[in-house]
Amino acid sequence: MGLGRTYGVGLTGLEGRIVEVEADIGQNLPAFILLGLPDASLNESRDRVKSAAKNSGLPLSRRKITVNLMPADVHKRGSGFDLAIVMAALAAAGDIRDTGRTVFLAELGLDGRLRPLRGILPSVMAAVDAGFQDIVVAEANGAEASLVPAARVGGFTSLAAVARRFGADPEQLVFPPDTPAAKPDQRTDEGELRSQRGDPDLADIAGQTEARFALEVAAAGAHHLLMTGPPGAGKTMLAERLPGLLPDLEDTAAMEVTAIHSLDVRGGPCTGLIRRPPFESPHHTATAAAVIGGGAGIPRPGAASRAHRGVLFLDEAPEYEARVLDALRQPLESGTLVLHRAAGTAVYPARFQLVLAANPCPCGLASGKGIDCTCSALQRRRYFGRLSGPLLDRVDLQLEIRRVSLPEFAAAGGAEKTVDVARRVVQARQRQRERLRPWSCETNAEVPGTVLRGPLKPPVNATKALDRAMDRQSLTARGYDRVLRVAWSIADLAGHSAPDADDIGQALSFRQQAVAA
Repeated sequence: MGLGRTYGVGLTGLEGRIVEVEADIGQNLPAFILLGLPDASLNESRDRVKSAAKNSGLPLSRRKITVNLMPADVHKRGSGFDLAIVMAALAAAGDIRDTGRTVFLAELGLDGRLRPLRGILPSVMAAVDAGFQDIVVAEANGAEASLVPAARVGGFTSLAAVARRFGADPEQLVFPPDTPAAKPDQRTDEGELRSQRGDPDLADIAGQTEARFALEVAAAGAHHLLMTGPPGAGKTMLAERLPGLLPDLEDTAAMEVTAIHSLDVRGGPCTGLIRRPPFESPHHTATAAAVIGGGAGIPRPGAASRAHRGVLFLDEAPEYEARVLDALRQPLESGTLVLHRAAGTAVYPARFQLVLAANPCPCGLASGKGIDCTCSALQRRRYFGRLSGPLLDRVDLQLEIRRVSLPEFAAAGGAEKTVDVARRVVQARQRQRERLRPWSCETNAEVPGTVLRGPLKPPVNATKALDRAMDRQSLTARGYDRVLRVAWSIADLAGHSAPDADDIGQALSFRQQAVAA
């Protein structure tokens, strides 16, 4: 009897760290000691491991077993170390051969079955980045783990199967009874499922020519959008059609999005990369933890992170808590969410397109002439004032939506389809990618202001209206840059080499409509 060593991965947010699992069998009375700052769920692994090993025909030694998780000064959480612990104990007892630099990621059932884990994709990515390529996971996690190109993944159904792979005596192994394989969860292929059942089409929207163009501009440059208008004007319909205009995610972005959704408690293991931009629409009663992220221990990703590289739609935006809305200001600028808790700090990517929909007042009838509105002027100011100035200053397109007229409603059905508009968006994105390659940006929304006012500065005669707005202090410095970003997107859609005065004027009008209303 000696020392056994295996490896696992500890996750903090999306960041994984290799954990070395050591097991030593002493000459003392029977005991099972787990060291290395385990949490409650990890402490419970002692009993799971004992039962799983016994029911797999490989009972653990009756002597004192000491398991140490290194680095010992870092808190370890969750049941994902079960398999690494039992394999280290079996290696120490000589029941299996040395496992080398294999990483084990699975929870154990009492009968020895391997249970799938959440967060397998970021765990395997961390292991490969640390130089560990051989990964053992539960069979249900096999497809997800295999998404990492350099990983050599083995998916197993039971501890007995893993032990046989590493040299255990086949005659003493006990395999759990066969059970029907669980149907793979298709949540991670959300974009494909939306395509199968039919994305909402822009052709369904009657009228709203200006709003449709604003949606196209938002898709082309990855801009944030605010739509203000009465109930029934089509704000929600427009927002739901934005994801259909966005191009498919490339490999790096798809891996980021899939890694985030791998941590999602709402579904099972991932079966493939998410290629379509996600769409998240939390209810206005959602808490800050639900939208931004949170929870006990290390915070989990919220709707803002699940919308990474996609769309976060907040309907009835003034009804959200002010602290929830203002908490979005950081990711709107940086594209990341940093969540600090006593148990640790989690960093999640959150580069989403924010779409806000709001009524002009509590009753929703203050648009246009507003003669049917029953709200006082104070009520209107308080209602729309819940959207803070710093938040609105970060929204590129601010649009007033008016009710559809009867002729527009009667003529519905002849509008452009999503597929036609999406084709122009793809062409505009290609122009941006080629132009912005020297600055490592992909969309106009990501271009720094110093570049917009430097190498990419439009001609002086094209920015006169924008300069006057800045001089009148109706625009902040941030707003000035955001108008330029929108103008570049309008120019890209039109095939212009640079924004002209009309492009900038239209971008400026988009920003000032809701404020003027």
